[in-house]
Amino acid sequence: MAHWTSAVGAAQLGRLLNSQQDRPAGPGSRRPPAYRALADGIRLLVLEGRVPVAARLPAERELAMALSVSRTTVAAAYEALRSEGFLESRRGAGSWTAVPAGNPIPARGLEPLPPEALGSVIDLGCASLPAPEPWLTRAVQGALEELPPYAHTHGDYPAGLPALRSMIAERYTARGIPTMPEQIMVTTGAMGAIDAICHLFAGRGERIAVESPSYANILQLMREAGARLVPVAMAEGLSGWDMDRWRQVLREAAPRIAYVVADFHNPTGALADEDQRRRLVDAARSAGTVLVADETMSELWLEDGFRDGGMPRPVCGFDPAGSTVITVGSASKAFWAGMRIGWVRAAPDVIRSLVAARAYADLGTPVLEQLAVNWLFSTGGWEQAVELRRAQARENRDALVAAIRRELPGWEFEVPSGGLTLWVRAGGLSGSRLAEAGERAGVRVPSGPRFGVDGAFEGYVRLPFTVGGAVADEAAARLAAAARLVESGATGASEAPRTFVA
Repeated sequence: MAHWTSAVGAAQLGRLLNSQQDRPAGPGSRRPPAYRALADGIRLLVLEGRVPVAARLPAERELAMALSVSRTTVAAAYEALRSEGFLESRRGAGSWTAVPAGNPIPARGLEPLPPEALGSVIDLGCASLPAPEPWLTRAVQGALEELPPYAHTHGDYPAGLPALRSMIAERYTARGIPTMPEQIMVTTGAMGAIDAICHLFAGRGERIAVESPSYANILQLMREAGARLVPVAMAEGLSGWDMDRWRQVLREAAPRIAYVVADFHNPTGALADEDQRRRLVDAARSAGTVLVADETMSELWLEDGFRDGGMPRPVCGFDPAGSTVITVGSASKAFWAGMRIGWVRAAPDVIRSLVAARAYADLGTPVLEQLAVNWLFSTGGWEQAVELRRAQARENRDALVAAIRRELPGWEFEVPSGGLTLWVRAGGLSGSRLAEAGERAGVRVPSGPRFGVDGAFEGYVRLPFTVGGAVADEAAARLAAAARLVESGATGASEAPRTFVA
């Protein structure tokens, strides 16, 4: 019986290895042997989660041809990985990735650190802030007061509580987007919403256009649903979308879905302007593509210029017929990640289809949490809590920016006007190696390739505004220590692997 659960092809592995760009070798520096470089490259991909554990690797001859190296080189690399516990083999079944005993299984997404690790490691992996008290406690208390009538029912509301659906519809209407409750479905977070949309519109093998870079957890969700991701490069800096590229991809690839974050994009922080939104909706309509607009960051503007209507209109505001745009919102980013309440705004027939499909998924969203969010919306508590959240994020952003500029002056980034993340070019260093070295230096940071397709953005890391004050200073100091480890070549069993061309 095979001991592997997935497979990675030679061409795909070659692209992933080729993405591991290194700094130019300095005078007197020595390159590792070719087999050692290949072994280190595969080991790093496993530690990053970019090649999953228990993934069958290509046969030696196949990989040698893809990398234009000798079969002896590949055989020696595989043997080195076996001796280190990163590869297992069985005659007739091939070779598959593993992790040595005692090592944690690499996370494929951006899961938060376990509580027992928080005292020794600064977590810059999860872009979430603590709950804005006292509003969480008040919301839960208000929900408990409203709970008794619902406790006398079955408790299953596949489309969401009617009161919350009406409240969300009213909030869209107040933003200038007339909306009926029949256009709203409440979900278990934004991830639950997008998962439902992908299963309804994009079967296995369907193309989905995504921004490049994009939110890592959503990319992984789509991969595991069997989608074929079509990356569309972002415009330079914080200027939003490159509309020429979007028009070309939508016209030529004809993706079934396009997923975009127009409001303080994760991870870059970019904000698309109204003209870009209008043109993208028009292009999606012409191509017959369903445009999924993720609004989870839309209320996290951090500059006063956005107050009193300074934000661009929602993407769905450019689709009055409701035939092209599906909007996803959530309480998790603007309020608290532990409040797993999201929603979908779409045409009524789409909502009916999503609700019908839900019978085979999670049946519905917890009633108590829906009541808590409804209490926040109906009492004005939401606005006060989000204002507190903006103040926290703004203070943390400014502290982290100052600390990074002081400790790592060669790192490049633009300061976004909203959202929760900095997208940082790491001074020519490998983001994957920085992530690995960061674990040793006591800071957890996700590397750029987590946010790309097939190894893109190796030279980047994402830094969220989740720490401030002295903790931000210490996080930057630990990142600087990790950078020194990478520059010295001390991040793994040997020096960093060379670049392979497949």
